Amino acid sequence: MFSISKISIRLNSTLKKTALYDLHVSLGATMVPFAGYSMPVIYKGQTQVESHNWTRTKCGIFDVSHMLQSTIKGKDSISFLNKITPTDFSALKNNNNTLTVLLNRNGGIVDDSIITKEHDNNNFYVVTNAGCIEQDTKFLNAELSENFKNKDVKWEVLENKSLFAMQGPNSQTVLSRYVDNEILNNLFFGQRIKDVKCKNIEGLTLDIARSGYTGEDGFEISIDTAKYEDFIKELLKNEECRMIGLAARDTLRLEAGMCLYGHELSETITPVEASLTWLVSKSRRTGELANFNGKDKILEQIANKSHTKLRTGFKFMKKGPPAREHTPIYLDEAGSQQVGEVTSGSPSPSLNNVNIGQAYLNKPYNKAGTRLFVSVGKKNKMFPIEVVKLPFVSPSYYKN
Repeated sequence: MFSISKISIRLNSTLKKTALYDLHVSLGATMVPFAGYSMPVIYKGQTQVESHNWTRTKCGIFDVSHMLQSTIKGKDSISFLNKITPTDFSALKNNNNTLTVLLNRNGGIVDDSIITKEHDNNNFYVVTNAGCIEQDTKFLNAELSENFKNKDVKWEVLENKSLFAMQGPNSQTVLSRYVDNEILNNLFFGQRIKDVKCKNIEGLTLDIARSGYTGEDGFEISIDTAKYEDFIKELLKNEECRMIGLAARDTLRLEAGMCLYGHELSETITPVEASLTWLVSKSRRTGELANFNGKDKILEQIANKSHTKLRTGFKFMKKGPPAREHTPIYLDEAGSQQVGEVTSGSPSPSLNNVNIGQAYLNKPYNKAGTRLFVSVGKKNKMFPIEVVKLPFVSPSYYKN
């Protein structure tokens, strides 16, 4: 489960606050420093497991307005995206989004991002991680100034906008009380629609994407910051809705097999090593379109399988303390050879609290069904694990 043992609970004036800070406090949230913000990790009256299970069965609301929202615009925007990502955005349909990665010159991942092509082929809406804002800003500005100085492309941060997520099987039921349900019925996973009018709330419009970070059906919604708190309070009047904090968000994304930057992803990891080869569009692997940052290393890894490690999942074969980040993984119980390292680990509320995790494992020990050992606890006791395919919990996306 989400551990705050390494996080100082002492809040200070340097931490940023989202527009929901006062609401979080009024709901009894435990606030912790996270990515430069004061964020809720758990709410009074809910355990982490209860929050997790609520999202899997009803509707959890997440304040994710610490994430960076921005736009990339101009007739050279696709050329720019082709340089910094391995994804073919010319093939992406209007009002559709995709996960992608920003790549450095060595093929390492600067950040992962959701990018939407808007109705105009030259306009893109971008959501990136809060913890990577400084490095993303430096990276994007450097790429623009070095390679696109005289081109028609501009990156701009969206001001006065906040972002929240509604996740869980009751998400559409709740949202349809405020938005025309026919619009939601025709909005499928990976699609986004702008300026949706709210019923009975004059002057309020929402930009709604059908997506999320839990594996459940749901939405990520951009809203004017000035109206954010009032609308969340309105949503919380619905019996299906509860605010959910970072603790449950972490176990939900872990069960869904999703990466967390700084754990599964970093500037020294390529998308191939991260088991994200699918982000490298087939059209970008040969010819003129094979011109993205780090292409030589990444394409060589795809063609010749030269990478020595891969991200994969594992589960414990018996009870024990969870294997947290940096826990070593061994070939045998004697610990004679280390073959990997844990990146994230937790008991799984959806799987009867069996310990699960993600790890980087040396080949060929990454194959599903392989039996290995982790060394955990104060006495570094060995516990047997089995390598498994991701995700641990099958997604419930609303697809066409």
